[in-house]
Amino acid sequence: MKRPTIADVALAAGVSKGTVSAVINGRPGVSDDTRRRVRNISESMGFRASSAARALAGAPSRVVGLTLNREARTLGLEPFFMELISGLEEELAAHSYGLLVQMAHDEAAEATRYRRWWQERRVDGVLVCDVREGDERVAELERLRMPAVVLGPPSAAGTLPSLWSDDSISAVETVRYLAALGHQRIAHVAGIPELAHTRIRTESFARTCSEIGLTNAVTVNTDYTGESGARATRALLASEHRPTALIFDNDVMAVAGLAVAAEMGLSVPDELSIVAWDDSQICQLVHPPLTALNRDIPAYGAHAARLLLATINGEPATAQREEPARLNPRGTTTRPRMTANTANHTDVTVAPKGNQ
Repeated sequence: MKRPTIADVALAAGVSKGTVSAVINGRPGVSDDTRRRVRNISESMGFRASSAARALAGAPSRVVGLTLNREARTLGLEPFFMELISGLEEELAAHSYGLLVQMAHDEAAEATRYRRWWQERRVDGVLVCDVREGDERVAELERLRMPAVVLGPPSAAGTLPSLWSDDSISAVETVRYLAALGHQRIAHVAGIPELAHTRIRTESFARTCSEIGLTNAVTVNTDYTGESGARATRALLASEHRPTALIFDNDVMAVAGLAVAAEMGLSVPDELSIVAWDDSQICQLVHPPLTALNRDIPAYGAHAARLLLATINGEPATAQREEPARLNPRGTTTRPRMTANTANHTDVTVAPKGNQ
């Protein structure tokens, strides 16, 4: 069957093509009765205006963009992003908006994509993840005056509105919990050090350990993948004075760390306690189930979509702070079993292979 055109809708409604175009693009000058009739006929005929035609007419695309600096094949392994996207999609769909997700290999490629999207009217606004201090993507979006929302701390968002939760609160809660259990040697298997939220977590971890007298705390940076998390875990557990507790910056690395502990013959949680940042189904399905920092990520995505839509509509928008992730103890944390290895708390420096 031939796809219906704007001329077909105009003929069926008894109006001009210009009137149909005005209705489709939300322009004034059409009576309510005519507008209603044209919309009903368009729906019954299955007519949809092409995005190219709408762009030429200056109409909103009703699409928002999200670029992720990672390989497409790894996206399905990231529960955080899958839950974030589900929340975005649900809120956007309620407002008849779509979500365009594309991958980019670095910040410069992302900035180029924003320029192209904006010039071609492909999207009405964008969401920015994994921000760094002095992020060139933020500077480019400010220059373009493109509606955008940063998913990260205001300190890295420039003049753009941001949605964030204070990771320092979660870091303090986790360290103090492990210390209360009796752990004196805690290691932090962190993500990419240049990311703003990694820096906040790392600084809060180090500061809290210092405040409560845990002078032997160590942080190892990774690229968030299970492979790099496993390498970091092996290096830490093979050190002369291994830690008795590990805090991982995501659930994928925590599961990898749990597997490495079993590989090295260490009992979890008796000989090694493990905490995962950002709870997920996989944290609950492994054995023992992982103690994790829990927050409602789909709700986080929905709130981000809501803030971006408000920005697109020209409403005043500033930084919005979400509830921080809270600790959910499960089967991978308990009081440490004292051994000859853990009784000595000498410093150790760990530098695992892989991306830092």
